[in-house]
Amino acid sequence: QVVESCVAAAGYSVGEFAALVFAGALGFAEALYAVKVRAEAMQKASEAVPSGMLSVVGRREANYKFACLEARQHCESLGIENPVCEISNYLFPDSRVIAGHLQALEFLQENARKYYFARTKMLPVSGAFHTRLMEPAVEPLAEVLKSIEIQKPLLCVYSNVNGKKYMHSKHIQKLLVKQVVSPVMWEQTMHSVYERKQGTEFPYTYEVGPGKQLGAVLQKCNLKAWKQYNHVDAQEDEEAAET
Repeated sequence: QVVESCVAAAGYSVGEFAALVFAGALGFAEALYAVKVRAEAMQKASEAVPSGMLSVVGRREANYKFACLEARQHCESLGIENPVCEISNYLFPDSRVIAGHLQALEFLQENARKYYFARTKMLPVSGAFHTRLMEPAVEPLAEVLKSIEIQKPLLCVYSNVNGKKYMHSKHIQKLLVKQVVSPVMWEQTMHSVYERKQGTEFPYTYEVGPGKQLGAVLQKCNLKAWKQYNHVDAQEDEEAAET
Protein backbone atom coordinates (compact mmCIF):
# COMPACT_ATOMS: atom_id res chain seq x y z
CA GLN A 1 0.00 0.00 0.00
CA VAL A 2 2.86 2.37 0.87
CA VAL A 3 4.65 1.59 -2.40
CA GLU A 4 1.48 2.28 -4.42
CA SER A 5 0.80 5.62 -2.72
CA CYS A 6 4.44 6.83 -2.65
CA VAL A 7 4.82 10.40 -3.98
CA ALA A 8 8.57 11.06 -3.81
CA ALA A 9 11.94 9.35 -3.45
CA ALA A 10 15.55 10.38 -2.86
CA GLY A 11 18.77 8.45 -2.38
CA TYR A 12 22.02 9.52 -0.76
CA SER A 13 25.02 9.35 -3.14
CA VAL A 14 25.00 5.88 -4.74
CA GLY A 15 21.52 5.43 -3.19
CA GLU A 16 20.21 7.77 -5.87
CA PHE A 17 20.42 4.85 -8.31
CA ALA A 18 18.14 2.83 -5.99
CA ALA A 19 15.66 5.74 -5.83
CA LEU A 20 15.59 5.94 -9.64
CA VAL A 21 15.05 2.17 -9.99
CA PHE A 22 12.20 2.41 -7.46
CA ALA A 23 10.66 5.25 -9.47
CA GLY A 24 10.82 3.24 -12.71
CA ALA A 25 13.42 5.49 -14.38
CA LEU A 26 16.16 2.81 -14.51
CA GLY A 27 16.00 -0.96 -14.90
CA PHE A 28 17.45 -2.86 -11.93
CA ALA A 29 20.10 -4.82 -13.88
CA GLU A 30 21.23 -1.76 -15.88
CA ALA A 31 21.44 0.37 -12.73
CA LEU A 32 23.48 -2.32 -11.00
CA TYR A 33 25.91 -2.40 -13.93
CA ALA A 34 26.19 1.43 -13.89
CA VAL A 35 26.90 1.33 -10.13
CA LYS A 36 29.63 -1.29 -10.72
CA VAL A 37 31.30 0.87 -13.40
CA ARG A 38 30.96 3.96 -11.17
CA ALA A 39 32.47 2.18 -8.15
CA GLU A 40 35.44 0.79 -10.07
CA ALA A 41 36.17 4.16 -11.71
CA MET A 42 35.92 6.02 -8.37
CA GLN A 43 38.21 3.47 -6.72
CA LYS A 44 40.77 3.95 -9.49
CA ALA A 45 40.56 7.75 -9.08
CA SER A 46 41.03 7.31 -5.29
CA GLU A 47 44.23 5.34 -5.78
CA ALA A 48 45.77 8.16 -7.86
CA VAL A 49 45.91 10.69 -4.97
CA PRO A 50 46.15 10.17 -1.17
CA SER A 51 42.79 11.66 -0.22
CA GLY A 52 39.86 11.14 2.11
CA MET A 53 36.77 12.56 3.80
CA LEU A 54 36.38 14.29 7.15
CA SER A 55 33.04 14.50 8.97
CA VAL A 56 32.71 17.84 10.78
CA VAL A 57 30.19 19.11 13.32
CA GLY A 58 30.69 22.85 13.62
CA ARG A 59 29.60 25.51 16.03
CA ARG A 60 27.46 28.42 14.84
CA GLU A 61 30.57 30.50 14.11
CA ALA A 62 32.16 27.82 11.90
CA ASN A 63 33.20 29.06 8.44
CA TYR A 64 33.79 25.90 6.40
CA LYS A 65 34.79 27.64 3.19
CA PHE A 66 37.43 29.77 4.91
CA ALA A 67 38.78 26.67 6.70
CA CYS A 68 39.03 24.84 3.36
CA LEU A 69 40.83 27.81 1.79
CA GLU A 70 43.47 27.87 4.54
CA ALA A 71 43.85 24.07 4.31
CA ARG A 72 44.51 24.40 0.55
CA GLN A 73 47.07 27.14 1.22
CA HIS A 74 48.76 24.82 3.73
CA CYS A 75 48.95 22.10 1.04
CA GLU A 76 50.48 24.58 -1.42
CA SER A 77 53.15 25.41 1.17
CA LEU A 78 53.98 21.66 1.21
CA GLY A 79 54.44 21.75 -2.58
CA ILE A 80 51.11 20.13 -3.54
CA GLU A 81 49.87 21.52 -6.85
CA ASN A 82 46.15 22.31 -7.25
CA PRO A 83 45.22 20.97 -3.81
CA VAL A 84 41.62 19.95 -3.18
CA CYS A 85 39.75 20.65 0.05
CA GLU A 86 36.04 21.40 -0.20
CA ILE A 87 32.63 20.57 1.21
CA SER A 88 31.50 17.27 -0.33
CA ASN A 89 28.34 16.59 1.70
CA TYR A 90 25.81 18.97 3.25
CA LEU A 91 24.23 16.76 5.94
CA PHE A 92 22.20 18.93 8.32
CA PRO A 93 22.57 22.37 9.95
CA ASP A 94 26.08 22.60 11.47
CA SER A 95 27.26 19.34 9.92
CA ARG A 96 29.32 18.89 6.77
CA VAL A 97 31.70 16.39 5.24
CA ILE A 98 34.89 17.97 3.89
CA ALA A 99 36.92 16.02 1.34
CA GLY A 100 40.25 16.41 -0.39
CA HIS A 101 43.98 15.78 -0.01
CA LEU A 102 44.85 13.96 3.22
CA GLN A 103 47.30 16.71 4.22
CA ALA A 104 44.46 19.27 4.06
CA LEU A 105 42.18 17.14 6.23
CA GLU A 106 44.97 16.56 8.77
CA PHE A 107 45.51 20.34 8.90
CA LEU A 108 41.81 20.88 9.63
CA GLN A 109 41.84 18.32 12.43
CA GLU A 110 44.92 19.93 14.00
CA ASN A 111 43.33 23.40 13.79
CA ALA A 112 39.75 22.40 14.62
CA ARG A 113 39.43 24.89 17.49
CA LYS A 114 40.51 27.81 15.31
CA TYR A 115 37.67 27.08 12.86
CA TYR A 116 35.05 26.40 15.58
CA PHE A 117 34.76 22.72 14.69
CA ALA A 118 33.23 20.96 17.71
CA ARG A 119 33.95 17.48 16.36
CA THR A 120 35.96 16.01 13.48
CA LYS A 121 36.20 12.40 12.40
CA MET A 122 37.90 10.77 9.43
CA LEU A 123 35.48 8.56 7.48
CA PRO A 124 36.52 4.99 6.60
CA VAL A 125 36.59 5.62 2.84
CA SER A 126 39.38 5.37 0.29
CA GLY A 127 39.06 8.74 -1.44
CA ALA A 128 37.62 12.25 -1.75
CA PHE A 129 34.25 11.37 -3.24
CA HIS A 130 32.06 14.15 -4.64
CA THR A 131 35.04 16.43 -5.38
CA ARG A 132 37.01 17.16 -8.56
CA LEU A 133 39.49 14.44 -7.55
CA MET A 134 36.84 12.06 -8.93
CA GLU A 135 37.06 13.58 -12.45
CA PRO A 136 38.68 10.41 -13.91
CA ALA A 137 35.44 8.56 -13.03
CA VAL A 138 33.21 10.95 -15.02
CA GLU A 139 33.85 9.57 -18.52
CA PRO A 140 33.35 5.84 -17.73
CA LEU A 141 30.02 6.59 -15.99
CA ALA A 142 28.90 8.96 -18.77
CA GLU A 143 29.59 6.25 -21.37
CA VAL A 144 27.62 3.55 -19.57
CA LEU A 145 24.66 5.88 -18.92
CA LYS A 146 24.51 6.72 -22.66
CA SER A 147 24.00 3.00 -23.38
CA ILE A 148 21.16 2.60 -20.85
CA GLU A 149 17.52 3.41 -21.54
CA ILE A 150 16.36 5.97 -18.98
CA GLN A 151 12.62 6.68 -18.55
CA LYS A 152 10.87 9.66 -17.00
CA PRO A 153 10.33 8.73 -13.30
CA LEU A 154 6.79 7.68 -12.31
CA LEU A 155 7.09 9.77 -9.15
CA CYS A 156 9.23 12.71 -8.01
CA VAL A 157 12.91 11.87 -7.51
CA TYR A 158 15.15 14.55 -6.05
CA SER A 159 18.72 15.03 -7.27
CA ASN A 160 21.75 15.16 -4.94
CA VAL A 161 23.33 17.78 -7.19
CA ASN A 162 20.81 20.58 -6.64
CA GLY A 163 18.11 19.21 -4.31
CA LYS A 164 15.48 19.61 -7.06
CA LYS A 165 13.20 17.16 -8.87
CA TYR A 166 14.43 15.39 -11.99
CA MET A 167 12.43 16.66 -14.97
CA HIS A 168 13.23 14.16 -17.77
CA SER A 169 15.54 11.30 -18.78
CA LYS A 170 18.33 13.50 -20.27
CA HIS A 171 18.31 15.47 -17.01
CA ILE A 172 18.88 12.22 -15.05
CA GLN A 173 21.71 11.14 -17.34
CA LYS A 174 23.46 14.51 -17.03
CA LEU A 175 23.11 14.93 -13.25
CA LEU A 176 24.07 11.36 -12.31
CA VAL A 177 27.43 12.03 -13.99
CA LYS A 178 27.76 15.47 -12.39
CA GLN A 179 26.98 13.97 -8.97
CA VAL A 180 30.34 12.14 -8.91
CA VAL A 181 32.26 15.45 -8.74
CA SER A 182 29.62 17.61 -6.98
CA PRO A 183 28.76 17.91 -3.29
CA VAL A 184 25.75 15.91 -2.07
CA MET A 185 23.16 18.58 -1.19
CA TRP A 186 21.25 16.35 1.24
CA GLU A 187 20.22 19.07 3.71
CA GLN A 188 18.86 21.14 0.80
CA THR A 189 17.08 18.04 -0.58
CA MET A 190 15.36 17.49 2.78
CA HIS A 191 14.06 21.06 2.67
CA SER A 192 12.75 20.56 -0.89
CA VAL A 193 11.04 17.25 -0.11
CA TYR A 194 9.32 18.44 3.06
CA GLU A 195 8.39 21.98 2.10
CA ARG A 196 4.77 22.41 3.23
CA LYS A 197 2.25 25.16 3.84
CA GLN A 198 1.72 25.90 7.53
CA GLY A 199 -0.68 23.37 9.04
CA THR A 200 -0.27 20.77 6.26
CA GLU A 201 0.41 17.24 7.50
CA PHE A 202 3.77 15.65 6.74
CA PRO A 203 3.88 12.42 4.72
CA TYR A 204 5.09 9.08 6.06
CA THR A 205 8.80 8.56 5.34
CA TYR A 206 10.51 5.19 5.00
CA GLU A 207 14.25 4.59 5.03
CA VAL A 208 14.86 1.23 3.35
CA GLY A 209 17.98 -0.85 3.86
CA PRO A 210 20.89 -0.97 6.31
CA GLY A 211 21.33 1.72 8.96
CA LYS A 212 19.22 4.64 10.15
CA GLN A 213 21.63 7.47 9.32
CA LEU A 214 19.23 9.27 6.97
CA GLY A 215 16.54 9.17 9.66
CA ALA A 216 18.97 10.79 12.10
CA VAL A 217 19.73 13.49 9.51
CA LEU A 218 16.00 14.10 8.90
CA GLN A 219 15.48 14.53 12.65
CA LYS A 220 18.08 17.34 12.62
CA CYS A 221 16.64 18.95 9.44
CA ASN A 222 12.91 18.69 10.13
CA LEU A 223 11.68 17.33 13.47
CA LYS A 224 7.99 17.40 12.47
CA ALA A 225 8.65 15.38 9.31
CA TRP A 226 10.83 12.94 11.30
CA LYS A 227 7.88 12.10 13.60
CA GLN A 228 6.35 10.23 10.61
CA TYR A 229 9.61 8.37 9.88
CA ASN A 230 10.02 4.59 9.86
CA HIS A 231 13.00 2.37 9.13
CA VAL A 232 12.57 -0.78 7.03
CA ASP A 233 15.44 -3.25 7.37
CA ALA A 234 15.44 -5.55 4.36
CA GLN A 235 17.24 -8.29 6.32
CA GLU A 236 14.40 -8.55 8.87
CA ASP A 237 11.99 -9.63 6.12
CA GLU A 238 14.46 -12.21 4.81
CA GLU A 239 15.01 -13.65 8.29
CA ALA A 240 11.24 -13.81 8.89
CA ALA A 241 10.77 -15.64 5.58
CA GLU A 242 13.43 -18.20 6.50
CA THR A 243 12.00 -19.02 9.96
